Amino acid sequence: MKTMKTIAVRALLVCSGAFFHSVSAWAAIPIQHWTQPSGAQVWLVESPAIPMLDVQLDFDAGSRRDPPAQAGLASATALLAGKGVAARGEQPALDENQLGEAWADLGASFGASAGADRMSFALRTLTDAELLRQAVQLAARELGEPAWPEPVWQRERARLSAAIQEARTRPATQAALAFQQAVYGRHPYGQDSTPETLARIQVADLQAFYRQHVQPCRARVSLVGAVDRAQADALVRELLGRLPSAGACAPLPPVAEVAPLQAAREIRIPFQSAQAHVLIGQPGYKRSDPDFFALLVGNHILGGGGFTSRLMREVREQRGLSYSVYSDFAPGLHAGAFSIGLQTRPDQADAAVAVVRQVLADFVAQGPSADELKAARDNLIGGFALRLDGNRKLLANVANIAWNGLPLDYLEHWSARVAAVTLADIRAALQRKLQPERMVTVVVGAPEAGQRNGNDR
Repeated sequence: MKTMKTIAVRALLVCSGAFFHSVSAWAAIPIQHWTQPSGAQVWLVESPAIPMLDVQLDFDAGSRRDPPAQAGLASATALLAGKGVAARGEQPALDENQLGEAWADLGASFGASAGADRMSFALRTLTDAELLRQAVQLAARELGEPAWPEPVWQRERARLSAAIQEARTRPATQAALAFQQAVYGRHPYGQDSTPETLARIQVADLQAFYRQHVQPCRARVSLVGAVDRAQADALVRELLGRLPSAGACAPLPPVAEVAPLQAAREIRIPFQSAQAHVLIGQPGYKRSDPDFFALLVGNHILGGGGFTSRLMREVREQRGLSYSVYSDFAPGLHAGAFSIGLQTRPDQADAAVAVVRQVLADFVAQGPSADELKAARDNLIGGFALRLDGNRKLLANVANIAWNGLPLDYLEHWSARVAAVTLADIRAALQRKLQPERMVTVVVGAPEAGQRNGNDR
């Protein structure tokens, strides 16, 4: 009789051979969507060429739901949820080591993580009938019956606290924390876990947070793989079937929007390091904003396009002030940060900041050139296939559609939307969203830091 591990190995060999024949099947990506009686919403892309299934379950349980005094609660909940399952009926309890061994025997994986907006659970398994059955059953137990072991939380809290303290000895961490707090203020996006906030989190808090937020009615489930709609529907019902039902799904309390900055602020933090770390930015925009594509293309030109970007040309190539410089928008359910980041020699920090500010101001005022726009559109459209060249990448795109309420044909029209962006679109969108005269500037490690720490300008 074949063991599960033998089945998994053989199926993986089949999978690796099939992968190279599957990409062309994604030229058109039909996404199916339906809502189950529990309220769970499901998105499915059938990809039969590979005997594999990837599933992502998303819940509105990210760090924006953390109480300020317990910052880190969402991440801690996601962490401990995977540290063992409780006994139920004839099924014995599994501690974290036994659970890990069970997943290894199946050649599958299941895990949780929490970001700013959502808590996500990811299942990857082969679709051999017996492997799939056991993987879904084990994932359902882990999702619905976490053990919440007190000794493990005590250990993990100590480990997390030590990691936080160690990270804060690094200039990059100091810069990121100062930037985050200055840009977001009291909004939950600006909260950061500390040893003090973790010390206020007890196992009962983890359980209560989980019960409130991880419910079938709140689930958005994305699937990509070799299953049809009927199989997917049954699979999702089983995955969510062990979660307690709360009856009517009461709405979660609203979270306030990110407040715009009222004035420029410059923060200088002393730090003995070979490189000064610089971050410049402000609140950006929500993912639902209609300017999304104009800002995607515009940011690619400004600093998101690597060596072809304007910031790279002006800061690195023409002046040699930094090896690398970038710009980025991070839209979410709320206005995620717009940021420009670089590292430079401490004695060059002021010059680098001045150049970045000037490049940004000019770009917002005038927009890109026609040549820059053409190059950016060609690059983005030409690289679009790389966003879909694997089940996990495709799943990430489907989950993006699910989480942000995007149309089911979003991927089919993505390239056309990029191609339709004009110079006027970019300039208008930038001027609506960015205020170069009201941005936060954080510099960690410049030599004159002692005289300018935390001053507004």
